[in-house]
Amino acid sequence: MNGKEQRKYWLDTMLLIGAPVLEALRRRTLAETLPVEFHSGRSGFAPLEAFARLACGMAPWLELEGLEGEEEQLRGYYAKLMLEALDAATDPDSADYMDFEAEGQPLVDAAFLAHALVRAPKRLASQLNERVRRNVIAALKKPRRTAPSGSNWLLFSAMVEAALYILGDPEYDRMRVGYAVHMFMDWYKGDGVYGDGKDYHWDYYNSFVIQPMLVDVITLFEQDSAHYPQLKPLIMQRARRYAAVLERMIAPDGTYPFLGRSIVYRFGAFQLLAQAALQHFLEASLQPAQVRCALTAVIRRIMEFPGNLDENGWLRPGVYGYQPELAESYINTGSLYLCAAVFLPLGLLPEDSFWSGENQNWTSQQIAAGENVMRDHAL
Repeated sequence: MNGKEQRKYWLDTMLLIGAPVLEALRRRTLAETLPVEFHSGRSGFAPLEAFARLACGMAPWLELEGLEGEEEQLRGYYAKLMLEALDAATDPDSADYMDFEAEGQPLVDAAFLAHALVRAPKRLASQLNERVRRNVIAALKKPRRTAPSGSNWLLFSAMVEAALYILGDPEYDRMRVGYAVHMFMDWYKGDGVYGDGKDYHWDYYNSFVIQPMLVDVITLFEQDSAHYPQLKPLIMQRARRYAAVLERMIAPDGTYPFLGRSIVYRFGAFQLLAQAALQHFLEASLQPAQVRCALTAVIRRIMEFPGNLDENGWLRPGVYGYQPELAESYINTGSLYLCAAVFLPLGLLPEDSFWSGENQNWTSQQIAAGENVMRDHAL
């Protein structure tokens, strides 16, 4: 497949995964139809998890201007669906009104939904009518009752405040933003990696949560504090390095290390690499087209394995097909939709070099093929 064909494959795959969620929300039947048998004790959180995580990944494509033809028609349709879904999720009279208020988990997914609004300020945040805007603000404020632990959860609080800022709420809390930013500066472990709290964990949370949210929070609030302009270059340098590490972790056959918790989020593990491509902060040694080819290999290797989706199109737990023992106890069907975070580069126009460049081997392919590749080096 060339770049144009790969883009179509990415888009088709994103909509294959996302359409059941958004169509159900349009009908206000998500709570009724989303499978909850898997880890049923978490079923109350599943609708918000599925919606918020899907929105987080789709938002840059929905925000994109300058598309034409069939893809623009699809983008317009799904942007309208997403606005309807935001209404369904936050209207107290809706059958799909979601749980933003319980202690704990709602903070996580309010943050993913907030990240979608930050990633699509024109097509989502500014397109809400006043009634829905008030409902969204009220919903995002409810998880403030959860005191985040000293971990990636601090960034969930910061991202919620970022969305409140985007929505024009004068009561957004600058302190929650600043506290998260400064704590992660203290938790940096070296070579592009932060601890999840004071300790380092071998998992993908630097890509699932920490670096994508930290990059977008510091970018949004760069002028809000005298310290942030000094911190931003450091944060971007570290993100650039970790994105390069992620690219090197993709094997020649599109597999990657299945390490740490939450691996059933599948290719969501590569969110930061996808974001680096979207926001053009890849290392100079990484060509956008090679990142496209590497991520395409990961997506295809997973999606071509049978059993990832059930007979109604809902995601099932696993990496390759149905592997429920890989999922921690906090994971339900809705949690799995964080896989959508890999699709962020669909927010680039087809003419961007990410999509228009000739196919290229990625780093592990180059080395395995005997090419003379520049050695890696620590930050």
